[in-house]
Amino acid sequence: MTTHIVAIDQGTTSTRAVVVDHAGAIVSVGQHPHEQIFPKAGWVEHDPMEIWHNTQEVIGMALGKAGLTRHDVAAIGITNQRETAVVWDRSTGKPVYNAIVWQDTRTQDLVDALAADGGVRRFAETTGLPLATYFSATKIAWILDHVDGARARAEAGELLFGTIDTWVLWNLTGGVNGGVHATDVTNASRTLLMDLRTLDWDDALLAAFGVPRAMLPEIRSSAEVFGHAYPGSLLREVPVAGILGDQQAATFGQAAFEAGASKNTYGTGNFLIVNTGEHIVASQHGLLTTVAYRLGDEAPRYALEGSVAVTGSLVQWLRDNLGLISSSGEVETLAASVPDTGGAYIVPAFSGLFAPYWRPDARGAIVGLTRFITRAHLARAALESTAFQTREVLDAADSEVPVPIAELRVDGGMTGNELLMQFQADILGIPVVRPKIIETTALGAAYAAGLAVGFWSSREELTALWHEDRRWLPAMDEVERERRLRVWKKAVTRTLDWVDDDTSA
Repeated sequence: MTTHIVAIDQGTTSTRAVVVDHAGAIVSVGQHPHEQIFPKAGWVEHDPMEIWHNTQEVIGMALGKAGLTRHDVAAIGITNQRETAVVWDRSTGKPVYNAIVWQDTRTQDLVDALAADGGVRRFAETTGLPLATYFSATKIAWILDHVDGARARAEAGELLFGTIDTWVLWNLTGGVNGGVHATDVTNASRTLLMDLRTLDWDDALLAAFGVPRAMLPEIRSSAEVFGHAYPGSLLREVPVAGILGDQQAATFGQAAFEAGASKNTYGTGNFLIVNTGEHIVASQHGLLTTVAYRLGDEAPRYALEGSVAVTGSLVQWLRDNLGLISSSGEVETLAASVPDTGGAYIVPAFSGLFAPYWRPDARGAIVGLTRFITRAHLARAALESTAFQTREVLDAADSEVPVPIAELRVDGGMTGNELLMQFQADILGIPVVRPKIIETTALGAAYAAGLAVGFWSSREELTALWHEDRRWLPAMDEVERERRLRVWKKAVTRTLDWVDDDTSA
């Protein structure tokens, strides 16, 4: 009897397989990190073969921990880091280059060249996105232009492109032996190549970026049977029935199905999504317009998104680059050892600033330093920067939707940091609410797959599975809140206009 769903959660720093039961509970997790490759300043890469190897390994780990076999699994869902681009050989299954990660900024010159004719919003009417290195299109173009013979091979149909969901799906369903080359609407909407209205690749965009249509996957809904796991796999013959980009999956896992519902995920970066229903809302305040999900043949649901590049990865930077902590879990204890930041602010514009600024010329800064500042103050400033960045994207969202967000549903690993969650409520001035299951990204992928095969009957059934775990109420007075925000905004101005002809990193 099929009693569980397996969700594959391929993230920026690790790959996980999560087993979910019918009550929406996490039964077991298999997880394995992968290498972060930094060939040059601003370049970020992953090894796609390592990711695929880890995917197979974590599936075995999760099934083993749960004591399950493929006969217990009704369907597989996939969720993934979204804009990361992979190009591989159709006949051998080997990547022609490492995956270029969403954080990578090497294509800024191409972005600038395209923006010279029409500005950064040149394609926003069609795609909902500004021109930025964040998205996949310029990454594909870079690979085609910098790998010997790649462009000619792509035009001849010998090479395939995919975001990470497509790479995992293709391998999981057989690879060179009939692997399914497809993606879902949420991931396709992050490429700068899809028309939000037709939900298809746009020929004018393909021409502008120089991407051959022959290498692109088929765009399908978020919940349908894409194919089945290949015969030699642990999950052989189990249908792959759901795909959602990680932030859309987290929104789905929070049961934010209807217009006006929202969530904020705290991971490598932070991502606020507000569901706008069947309506495409063109942001005037630095947010992205994207697809929230599409179930089967239903009309697509759209969303506004505030993307923040560096939050959880700032804590990793304190650990790995500065050595201020030995593990990420230490940051809360260290930060709590001081009552405030001592006047220090960290603006982590490592890859420029994303929403609501979209300033690729920005670079990270620590301001307000005095001899008084200790590593504890910097740890606290790192956490507070996450909350300040969230406040800015929430302010932008409030300016776009008819009813202001009254409370913020949160998920992701950093929501276990209670000091951060309290400061988040303080700086927002609204309650912050954490669900009992914070693994909402994997949960959303499981929900989509389960709906497609009838494991769950409806979104209403899934809504009933959501339960509140903890609520933080604001305790900071309005005068102090506004003072802190003013100083934060002043700190942000210190990061701007840094990259120029003399400082290209």
